[in-house]
Amino acid sequence: MPDRIADIWGGRTPFARGTAWPVRVDQKLAEGVSESEVERWVVSACTLCSNGCALDIAVKDGRMVGVRGRARDAVNHGRLGPKGLFGSWQGMQGGDRLTTPLIRGADGELVETDWDTAMGRIVEKSRALLEEKGPLSHGFYTSGQLFLEEYYALAIIGKAGIGTPHMDGNTRLCTATAAAALKESFGSDGQPGCYEDIDECDAIALYGHNVAETQTVLWARILDRLAGPDRPQLICVDPRETEVARLADVHLAIHPGTNLALMNGLVRELFEHDWIDHAYVDAHTVGVDELRAAVAPWDPESVAQVCGVAADDVRRAAEIIGTSERLLSTVLQGFYQASHATASSCQVNNLHLLRGLLGKPGCGILQMNGQPTAQNARETGADGDLPGFRNWENEQHVAELARLWGVEPAKIPHWAPPTHAMQIFRYAEQGSIGFLWVSATNPAVSMPESPRIRAILGRPELFLVVQDLYLTETAMLADVVLPAAGWGEKQGAFTNADRTVHLSDKAVEPPGQARSDLEIFLDYARRMDFRRDDGAPLLDWSSPEDGFRAWQECSRGKLCDYSGLSYEKLRAGGVRWPCNDEHPDGTARLYTDAVFRTGMDVAETYGHDLLTGASVPPDTYSAMRVDGRAILKPAGYTSPHEVPGEDYPLRFTTGRTAYQFHTRTRTARARQLDRAAPRAWVELAVPDASALGIREGDLVRVTSPRGELVVPARVGEVRPGTVFAPFHYGYWQGGKAGPGEQPTAANELTITEWDPVSKQPIFKVAAVRVEKVAGGSAPAPAPTTTASRPAEPDGVPVTVGGAEAEAEERLQTAGMARS
Repeated sequence: MPDRIADIWGGRTPFARGTAWPVRVDQKLAEGVSESEVERWVVSACTLCSNGCALDIAVKDGRMVGVRGRARDAVNHGRLGPKGLFGSWQGMQGGDRLTTPLIRGADGELVETDWDTAMGRIVEKSRALLEEKGPLSHGFYTSGQLFLEEYYALAIIGKAGIGTPHMDGNTRLCTATAAAALKESFGSDGQPGCYEDIDECDAIALYGHNVAETQTVLWARILDRLAGPDRPQLICVDPRETEVARLADVHLAIHPGTNLALMNGLVRELFEHDWIDHAYVDAHTVGVDELRAAVAPWDPESVAQVCGVAADDVRRAAEIIGTSERLLSTVLQGFYQASHATASSCQVNNLHLLRGLLGKPGCGILQMNGQPTAQNARETGADGDLPGFRNWENEQHVAELARLWGVEPAKIPHWAPPTHAMQIFRYAEQGSIGFLWVSATNPAVSMPESPRIRAILGRPELFLVVQDLYLTETAMLADVVLPAAGWGEKQGAFTNADRTVHLSDKAVEPPGQARSDLEIFLDYARRMDFRRDDGAPLLDWSSPEDGFRAWQECSRGKLCDYSGLSYEKLRAGGVRWPCNDEHPDGTARLYTDAVFRTGMDVAETYGHDLLTGASVPPDTYSAMRVDGRAILKPAGYTSPHEVPGEDYPLRFTTGRTAYQFHTRTRTARARQLDRAAPRAWVELAVPDASALGIREGDLVRVTSPRGELVVPARVGEVRPGTVFAPFHYGYWQGGKAGPGEQPTAANELTITEWDPVSKQPIFKVAAVRVEKVAGGSAPAPAPTTTASRPAEPDGVPVTVGGAEAEAEERLQTAGMARS
């Protein structure tokens, strides 16, 4: 059996364009457990990246003892990546799980208590603040890892129970720009393409998307196309020599923060060479003249000067984009977490619109998500938007929600844009928010400029509630900690990055007194006595399926229509929304008719200026007469928020590794994953390391105007002038280093700035300096199997998992029905 730590993507199964991706079922069982001993297999899907790979959970003696990929599912065709094979189930079973509620005692320490006492304290504080200050005293900060039903319950509580606009999630950190770019170009959130576009395309462009590590199974699918008889051409935009870059026909290793200059140059080349579908543009878009004028200055030489790449590489990439008959484009954090995030991502949309490559097999756009259930946070309004892709400026949309929830429209906050995460923490810092409820996320590590965030969370004036699986750095600062049930311990639906909805059934009981997030939210609503105007309970659900049915009604007739789905239907496999009477088996691609959600009555937004973030007034939008056409939105380039200078001469950027997820709450508790990437590191280019006298494994200090981290150096294959750090690693001492310890969290250095439209923080662009602290006694703890590989491998142990990382791979020649 293969070592799936050493071989992240598993064996190759090449296939040709237009044929089915072969089925390969990956399986991992606990040591000493045979397949015949598994008592039952429970339907679920992996929640450790946004791919949403379908799997079954193996149960024996009331415990999860392994997983296997689901052969018939269109997302993964049976495959699982290392996080799915090892982290999904093992990460739930650490001996340090939270099992009882905690409250902060008179001595300032967290002590165990019962649910009545913990919830009583929350309700008492909540009621007091509502009485004293009103709804704006409350804020909610959630995750991209809950289930659909839980998000929807939270959205109803916040909007119709309390009436606060201060609601967002850590989806703001990973996927807000995906939603914003889709809204700006097409009028609504919702991915136009699907994963099957990999099977049908003849070119793939990946913009700031290290798919080989962020979505390992999706990369396996691309690898199998690349190994097939009609290899698609590949474009990679990334400052590091990733696995994607190594196989790319064109690798554009641009300076972090210069994405928009590159994109304007690529769009200009389409105009310059007349690689335009004029009939499509004339019939189905607006704004082409404004776009042409905006990109006119960006010839390849100008792009090369700003971005630090060869002009001929820009020309070659543009030629592939401009001449391919079937182009798939994907976008992720390299664009989303950088300067001009929405503007750059919209230019990817513009490339497809100019060529008329939408709504057809192989012609997809995937403005990717970074988290497994981020799509549901956006759909249900737990990220602050209105549920069902409704427009907070459209009074009819607000009235629809009011009727569904049985409250007056005035109760639902819609007098101003929803409060984004960075502003929520600012209000908590200023004191106007006195009650903050954090669920299933760890902002003490994951937010930018983390010293500031820790200080905010630790303010005595802030009443902090945290519900999670483990005592995270954030939970250590809480006034009340609620033990939550996690994946495999509760039931619910969730939707991946290409709109595929899966059901996760309950496999085992949660430990101790832990409760599902849905149970916790419903208990809070009951204790607060939130009611509809007719006196009935605001939330009268008694099960997750009640919540799913309520969501079906909320989504009925909207783009994200779930009305044709059911738990029973989802147990047979994932289904893409919209799923309804018209599309009973779901919908592979949006906009096949080239009619977009830009009409005044359906648009989720009336748009923004991409450089300032200024909103377009409804009257102005109406006068544009968009009427179902897509919008070709331009933006002029300006320099990043922070650029290198004399004191801080290098560019700092952050990212992920294939073996860890977020702040490692689950993946650090899977032995195979933890051993593969156990501690933090930074990556330096060979010439930069040489100039600084730094060798592989040396201890270095990286300093920005906001903080520092002290970690071993990997001398690797990042572009010269750039320093890379994985963001997963933080403190376990409640927000400060212990005796003799050094800071290791990448977000000690990042800036408190955000994109003007999506409000997504800028994690990819900061100015730093690097200095050697001490010589190293061993190589850096970075993996050698990924983009973190050493430039000089001699003397660096190869990353392997050994016997406990072996997993079964079974090839199948039949049984996969194409969707």
